[in-house]
Amino acid sequence: MNLKSMLEKTEYSCLQGEADREVTDLVYDSRKVTEGAVFVCISGAVRDGHDFIPEVVKKGALAVVVEKEISIEGDVAVIRVADTRLALARMSAAYFGYPALKLKTIGITGTKGKTTTTYMVRSILESAGIKTGLIGTIEAIIGNETIPADNTTPESYIVQEYFRKMVDAGCTCVVMEVSSQGLMLKRVAGFTFDFGIFTNMEPDHIGPNEHKDFEEYMACKGLLFQNCRTGIVNLDDSHVWKVLEGHICEVETYGLSKEADLRAAAIELHSMGGKLGVKYRAEGLMNFDVKMHVPGKFNVYNSLTAIAICRHFNIPAETIRKALSDVKVKGRVEPVPVSEKFTLMIDYAHNAMSLESLLTTLREYEPKRLVCLFGCGGNRSRLRRFEMGEISSRLADLTVVTSDNPRNEEPQDILNDIITGVKKGPGKYIAIIDRKEAIRYCIQNAKAGDVIILAGKGHEDYQEIKGVKYKMDERDLIKEVLAELKEEGIKII
Repeated sequence: MNLKSMLEKTEYSCLQGEADREVTDLVYDSRKVTEGAVFVCISGAVRDGHDFIPEVVKKGALAVVVEKEISIEGDVAVIRVADTRLALARMSAAYFGYPALKLKTIGITGTKGKTTTTYMVRSILESAGIKTGLIGTIEAIIGNETIPADNTTPESYIVQEYFRKMVDAGCTCVVMEVSSQGLMLKRVAGFTFDFGIFTNMEPDHIGPNEHKDFEEYMACKGLLFQNCRTGIVNLDDSHVWKVLEGHICEVETYGLSKEADLRAAAIELHSMGGKLGVKYRAEGLMNFDVKMHVPGKFNVYNSLTAIAICRHFNIPAETIRKALSDVKVKGRVEPVPVSEKFTLMIDYAHNAMSLESLLTTLREYEPKRLVCLFGCGGNRSRLRRFEMGEISSRLADLTVVTSDNPRNEEPQDILNDIITGVKKGPGKYIAIIDRKEAIRYCIQNAKAGDVIILAGKGHEDYQEIKGVKYKMDERDLIKEVLAELKEEGIKII
């Protein structure tokens, strides 16, 4: 591709050589540079791409895109831009033929609810015959292909590459999670979203290498509404108008508030045969009854968000209703059928805020006992362990402390920290270091009416120990436990 064409929507100056030259590839990772490539120097938190210029020139790069003063010998084009991240996004869009122009693009931002909502939206759209790609925390889905995710929002080059693959696979729509980091680092620059969605806002992702304070975090979320055509926002969130400051899009609202354009009313929790769910009446821009087999008020918000989006695609209410009734998201209050007399669920809650929200939600179903199994990751904040232990002891009747990803720490040391927190609350606890044995304990000792939540792993299918990731999927562990109990003649209720 011609470098000048790749730069057609980027402001630049050519400090050396010619921009009007053919290049073979667009690269931002020095390890992937091949003969004839253009290398974009990204200034990262850990490494600076400008430091690798001598290396990529030796590998045969024909051009480098920089945002700093540099000096290079030889016939290498040096393209100077104000922001190499923005340049990468725009160049990537050009390199892949502007695929976003051939897709209806939906971007969802917010502290919580992004993952579940993206799957709900995709489920509804696919049910209506609209082939839809997905990019998110768990995976990217492109036609029949699934790609495990490294980041909630990938680098801009990968976003555009996925868009291109989606178009080639026959997709006409894409729904994606848009993180505050993704917005701050220009990963979704280079195109305009058709729909930008705001779910909610709570203090999170504040600290080194993330956001310096809550104001910056909020401002980064707001960038989405300066880069979309229609904004759909949660009117109930106290930060909504701050997030919308400087928006250039049309705005629609949803929520429980009577002032919202789309509202949820007559909310009821339901529990039957070991299954927890919620039902409500959608009113306003659409009017119909909704019943889901996933628990909690937060799923009222998630599904209401999905309805607010999908109504723009003229999808019949019955199609939306059926899709929401069937929806299940891996690792997000995911029910695992074991018995009709108690409930077993898997969830990704792995910090204090998410665990408290999860357990508070499950408490609303008034279980006989609320049993919470969880561990904490090694080489991470010890404070998180104390907090999660205390929260579980306060909200759960029984806490089963076990191992998560110990990484390079001793599992027992992590359990001891959690137990320190657990002892600050009133709940009972038991410590079982082996996660499979801990799950077996929960199932074998379940009582009628119990709600058992396996927290922390969610969609993850591995356990990291001493730098090695071993395969471990809780769904498989549950199957193994049930098979072993059956073989041993031990009945569960």
